[in-house]
Amino acid sequence: MATTEPGFQRNALLPGIILAAACVAGIPLIASETGSTVIRFIVTIFALIIAVFAVQAGQWWWGIPMAAIAIAWNPVFPFALDGSWWITAHVVAAALGVVAGGLIRSPRSTPR
Repeated sequence: MATTEPGFQRNALLPGIILAAACVAGIPLIASETGSTVIRFIVTIFALIIAVFAVQAGQWWWGIPMAAIAIAWNPVFPFALDGSWWITAHVVAAALGVVAGGLIRSPRSTPR
């Protein structure tokens, strides 16, 4: 028998994993202008997707670090960041993406 409890779904989990993979894959591409631009687009887009899912799930506080990631990785007006701080930022953003994706959850809606 099916349960009557709606359960939960984690809509931000896959975007969080993709964001983390892009951050980790982007570490060796930091010196490459083309590679770093592609990584910046991917990270920015998925950070904003996670932020939208967080607000929709009523967990708006996850929107703040995701907006900060989107601003830091902004490909349109990029910051001139490099060195060990930027590598550390990639690792921290990857961890935040996975954690946010795992913790942001919304009630599963029943089909009509």
